[in-house]
Amino acid sequence: MTPARLLVTSGRVLSMDPATGELPSADILVADGRIIEVRPDIDPAAADERIDARGCLVLPGFVDTHRHMWQAALRGSGADQTLDQYFATVLHTLAPRLSADDLHLGNLLSALGALDAGVTTVQDISNVDKSTEEHTDALLDALTESGLRSVFAYGQGTAQDARRIRSGRLHAGDGLVTMALNAEFGSDEGTRNSWALARELEVPTALHVRGGRPVSRLRRLGVLRPGTVFIHGTGLDAGELELIRDSGGALSVAPAIEMTMGHGLPPFAAAAAAGLRPSLSVDVEVAAPSDMFTQMRTAFQVGRFAALQGHAGSDAPLLTTRDVLEFATLGGAEALGMADRIGSLTPGKQADLLVLRTDRPGVAPVHDATAAVVSSMDRADVDTVVVGGRIVKRAGRLEYAGLPRLLDRAEEVRDRLTGR
Repeated sequence: MTPARLLVTSGRVLSMDPATGELPSADILVADGRIIEVRPDIDPAAADERIDARGCLVLPGFVDTHRHMWQAALRGSGADQTLDQYFATVLHTLAPRLSADDLHLGNLLSALGALDAGVTTVQDISNVDKSTEEHTDALLDALTESGLRSVFAYGQGTAQDARRIRSGRLHAGDGLVTMALNAEFGSDEGTRNSWALARELEVPTALHVRGGRPVSRLRRLGVLRPGTVFIHGTGLDAGELELIRDSGGALSVAPAIEMTMGHGLPPFAAAAAAGLRPSLSVDVEVAAPSDMFTQMRTAFQVGRFAALQGHAGSDAPLLTTRDVLEFATLGGAEALGMADRIGSLTPGKQADLLVLRTDRPGVAPVHDATAAVVSSMDRADVDTVVVGGRIVKRAGRLEYAGLPRLLDRAEEVRDRLTGR
C-alpha cells in the first residue's frame, strides 16, 4: 500500500539537484507519489508514515538504461564467456528452451533484484523471441507485478503484437511501465520498417552499436530520431558520438560486461569529448551483477585508468565520483526521457528514492558522501527503497511476499536447463 503522505526524516540528502545540493540533515515530504518538499524540520504531523533516516544517506533511485531482464533465470551461467560464446550459448541455445512461465520468472527475479539493490528504474531490452502473445504478456506481467519503474523495450516479436501492447496495455506514456522499441539493424528495408513502427507507435527506440558508422547509417536511411538510446558505443569515433549528441540521442554504457566480454574500452572519455553524459547499465545478468554499485565502481576505475595510462587521449578528463553518481541517476533519467520525473530529489518529481546505511564497518566513517556511495557501498547497505511513493524495501527486506516461492521456481528452472 502507498501511504498518502510519507516523510523521510533527518537523512543526509544527496539530492542530485543543483538547486538543492547536498543537505547534511533534511526531511523529504512525499504526497500521492510525488516529492513535495526537501528541507530540514518538516512538521511530522504532515505525514501518515515516517522513515527515520538518521545516520543514513538519502538519494534518488538508480536508473539502469539497458538490461536483458529475462536472463535473470540464467544468472551467473556465462561469467567466463566471451561475447561470441554468449551469443551461441544464451541467445541461440538456452533462450529457445524457455517457456512463457520461465520468462515471467526471469523478468520478475531481475526486477526484484534491481529493487533490492536500489535500482528503481530499468529499461528492459526484451530481446527474446515472443513466439506467442502469452510470452509477451508473461514478460509484461512480471514488470507490472514487481513495482519497478520500467521501460519495456519490445523486440524479437511482430509488429502486430507490438501494436497490441501499445494500444492496450501500454498506451499511456506516464505509467509505472512504459514502452519503447528495441530496433536493431537489419537490411536497409527492415531497418526502415522497424523505425517506422516506432514512429507509428510514438515510442522511443534503443539499439546496440559497436564500431563502424551505425549512427551515420541511420541518418542515411532517414530514420535517425531524438530519444534513441545507443547501447555500448565502444569503438565509435568522435563524429558518430557527436551525431548521437546532435540528434538528441543518449549513450548507455555497460562497463562491467564491456570489459569482461570483449566489447572494447567503455567510451567515457570519448563521450565527454563529444559532450555526451553517458548513463550506466547492467546488460546481462548471466555474466554481471545486477546492482549499480558494481557499474559505478567499474566505470570509475576504467575511466580513470584509461585517462591516466593514455588510452583515452592526452586531454582525457579524470572521472570523479560525482560524475559517476550522476551517470547512475540523472544521466539515466535523461537517457530515458524521464528527467522531468526522476533522477533527482526535486519537488514535483516522482518519489523514487533510497536510504543507504552508513554504520557498517566497511563504510564508516563517511567523510565524503558521494565517494562513500561509489567507492564503499553495495546492496547490503540499501536499507529502504521507495518507488513512486510506495515502499518496496523496508529495513533491509523486500516487501514481496512471494519471494520464497519465486526463488524455489528459479532453482527448478536451473535444474531443468542443466539436467540436474
